[in-house]
Amino acid sequence: MGSTSDKAAGLANQAAGNVKQGVGKAVGNDRLRAEGAAQEAKGKVQKAVGDARPP
Repeated sequence: MGSTSDKAAGLANQAAGNVKQGVGKAVGNDRLRAEGAAQEAKGKVQKAVGDARPP
């Protein structure tokens, strides 16, 4: 993947993870909240990789 692809995928994972956490919190589902947190963390790492790679 190129740096732009990594950045975009990272941002998408962060957003999806954030939504999962919110839904999990709203319905009281700890498993969904944990999945969301993990996906958000994955997105942050993925974006950082994209930021570090040359274009």
